Amino acid sequence: LGITRLNLYAGLKGFYIIRDDAEGSLNLPKGNFEIPLMIHDAMFNPDGSLLYPTAEGGTHPAWIPEFFGDTMLVNGKVWPYLEVEPRKYRFRILNACNARFLRLTLMESDESGNSKGSPGPPFNQIGTDGGLLAHPVRLNTLTMPNTSRADVVIDFSGLMGKAFVLLNDAPAPFPDGDDYVIPNVMLFRVNRPLSGPDRSSLPSDLVPLSILDPGSAVRVRQLTLTEIDRESDGFPVIALLDQKRWHDPVTEDPKLGSVEVWELINTTEDAHSIHLHVVQFQILNRQPFDVDAYLSSGTLTFTGPPVPPAPNEAPPSGHDIVNTLPGSVNRIVARFDLPAGTPVHSGQRFGFVWHCHISEHEDNEMMRPYEIVVA
Repeated sequence: LGITRLNLYAGLKGFYIIRDDAEGSLNLPKGNFEIPLMIHDAMFNPDGSLLYPTAEGGTHPAWIPEFFGDTMLVNGKVWPYLEVEPRKYRFRILNACNARFLRLTLMESDESGNSKGSPGPPFNQIGTDGGLLAHPVRLNTLTMPNTSRADVVIDFSGLMGKAFVLLNDAPAPFPDGDDYVIPNVMLFRVNRPLSGPDRSSLPSDLVPLSILDPGSAVRVRQLTLTEIDRESDGFPVIALLDQKRWHDPVTEDPKLGSVEVWELINTTEDAHSIHLHVVQFQILNRQPFDVDAYLSSGTLTFTGPPVPPAPNEAPPSGHDIVNTLPGSVNRIVARFDLPAGTPVHSGQRFGFVWHCHISEHEDNEMMRPYEIVVA
């Protein structure tokens, strides 16, 4: 707690890519046509060094609610461009911002990146945090909570001589904040001649996946997301999961191999990117509720029906990050397994964590230990 936000901001972040035989059989774009894109925001001092703002007056310097920079970087470069061939490319996108969510679109532009107002090629999403999807999902807009990953194919075929700007219009904080929005992320210029025939493909079927039945859950846990504000001005001073601090005793202790539904009750005004270590979960739905009534009585009064997840979130796709919207009960289902080959014995308890991945939140108590228990 306390320093992760600074380590990440200073540059301790990046990719490691895991492949398997199933992926290798799909004939996706590869080699020079598979490119990682790590997107994050920053601020700079006049001498070019990184600037991380101190807390507002009277607040402990370990805490600012969120960091939102004024400059966007991709792979460590400010406002970069990429020259591409008129063919399919695979992009592995990481939202590496401390706190900023992204809502990305491609728009046709001039060579300087000024949008012409017409949409560019779509994102064909083929994977998430949990690996490949069962089928590609075609999207014109790609929403990414911070630290989430998206594996996409973009087809620039037939677009020689054109340029496309990658834009972000996500409010900060998400989804209704009014902090600084950085629209321009990077520029694609389709100006390189084909180096050879494009023999890659975008299969209609990717990998077989199974839907995890929430009806098989042995337990439904209701867990709150809370921010406590300073009375004088409403400035947030601490963020909590289920009203508990990091050092409080473990309360989430699923049995090894069991299925549980977690209902993440977001009582705050902003979205949180909630991350569970070691397991992949499936997103079930989000349901709006009366926050004031819940805070006063502890009773959930729903104000609308459950909203199914977006197509690129929906089961059977696996995730380790969920965008928990404000004023919503955000439901996920998980099987609490361990990595294959882990030696176990009766009564053993394996410790992990779950937390908000907004760095400033997890550094100020919005992180809890949990244990997978061997029966």
